[in-house]
Amino acid sequence: MTNMHDVAKWPIFSLMDSELLNSIYQACVFGSGGNEAIFTTSDGDVYALGNNHNSCLGLGDVQSTLVPRKIEALCGKGTTLMAFGSGPHVVVATNTGELYSWGHNGYCQLGNGTTSHSPERMAPCLISNNLGGCLITHVACGSHHTLVLTNKGEVYAWGYNNCGQVGSGATANINAPRKVSSLLSGKKITALACGQTSSLALVDNGEVYGWGYNGNGQLGLGNNVNQPSPCRVSSLTGVVISQIACGYAHSMALSDEGVLYSWGANSYGQLGTGNKANLVTATRVGTDIGRFVEIAATHYSHISAAMLQSGAVYMWGQCRGQSVTTPILTKFTCLDDVFACFSSPAVTWRSLKFETFVGRRALEDSLKNSFDNQEASDLKIVLDGKSIHVHKAILKIRCEHFRSMFQSHWDEDAKDVIDITQYSYPVYHAFLEYLYTDTVSVDPEDAIGLLDLANSYCETHLKRLCELIIKQGINIENTATLMAAAIKYEAQELEDFCFKFAVNHMTAVVQTDAFHNLDEVYLKEFLNKAAQWGAFKY
Repeated sequence: MTNMHDVAKWPIFSLMDSELLNSIYQACVFGSGGNEAIFTTSDGDVYALGNNHNSCLGLGDVQSTLVPRKIEALCGKGTTLMAFGSGPHVVVATNTGELYSWGHNGYCQLGNGTTSHSPERMAPCLISNNLGGCLITHVACGSHHTLVLTNKGEVYAWGYNNCGQVGSGATANINAPRKVSSLLSGKKITALACGQTSSLALVDNGEVYGWGYNGNGQLGLGNNVNQPSPCRVSSLTGVVISQIACGYAHSMALSDEGVLYSWGANSYGQLGTGNKANLVTATRVGTDIGRFVEIAATHYSHISAAMLQSGAVYMWGQCRGQSVTTPILTKFTCLDDVFACFSSPAVTWRSLKFETFVGRRALEDSLKNSFDNQEASDLKIVLDGKSIHVHKAILKIRCEHFRSMFQSHWDEDAKDVIDITQYSYPVYHAFLEYLYTDTVSVDPEDAIGLLDLANSYCETHLKRLCELIIKQGINIENTATLMAAAIKYEAQELEDFCFKFAVNHMTAVVQTDAFHNLDEVYLKEFLNKAAQWGAFKY
């Protein structure tokens, strides 16, 4: 399943010209009332609108605006990442590795080398790149500090450091990017998250490290002692974590098997444990709901959200002023909508990449309702004795395979019934529905067959969606099967993902029937690769 962001749910965009609205590539909404926004367009321009508190719109002045204005200094720079602190300050990264910042600088949070007494910066200022020429893959901000992750898996930080949130080993403010080392040295970091005054980092082997303020137990160390250097979240030992998130003063982690953990402050029920007691160690949440595939929180608020493998979205914590202590099911289809509608303030938890716009809704609904509608169709596709009603014109527009099939010199062009024998009904139904909706909803096992189809029909986007479904549905029992499918269909990234999961759960995986049924040649290659990975060290 793929999720669509709905720009209409964010009020700050409601007055925008439709042409500019439809050109948005990515955006973030921030501010004490969710009343400020920055966005980039598909042609590389960068705009801002809103209150302009502390000149955080980067426009070079203090004027508020309801009409988007260009941030001239960033237009054409290739902005790829955007993050904001509640201080407020804003940090963006470009595709060439440049970092820019602007806004409040009372605590060195702009990272441009100026002291804490420097005035607020009203326009983007280039941060001196002392990151070894690396590209930036992730940016995260707390209230007054910033973390960036490089493509080498290294972490740099700067800003307010009164609780050790910059990870320097001390508590003096840091006015320029400094590498976070200590226990992170030699480890490849894959993700970052910031609370108001705390920091988390995820290592590629599934370990989680935290540092900074720990008064509410948000570092998960079993105590309330602040940490000026990274410490491993000991309460997650033995669990392979794939995602991390931080709220104002609480933390969450998601394991590679879809188990959700939370810890830290809980005065609004943001831990989802059914009560309001703080926790100093990671605790499993929502164990009776299902397998989680995505989690979300923001340092601006006390709300938490998570999505199940089925696509169902749950939320808990401070939801529009109410304290919800147990995850409740919503009608949303993506986590971003939780924050647009229920977070206080309504700010984004990550940069949005808009895929659905107001002007396209009617067309999308019409196409969706036309799928498998016998009255309007001009073609019936039959599989396993079951029929699917479609439209030749739509299939030709959406798929090269059908453009080739429905040519005047081919028999299929004159037919109104076509039999398909090489694929199962669920797989082909999912494929045809994808052509109408751009979404896919199948279980991991059928996703393997759909991956085969996508590979044969050269449908690259569909192939990526299938890989995502398989990743979200991997477990001990099906790991070897999914890994074999990835090899067969030359999905290298998926193969690597399955291999890593197998190594992290080696003892259990090698005892499954699927593993015993692996091709002998590949089985030997797998064991050799696992040995090189270090799986058999003792």
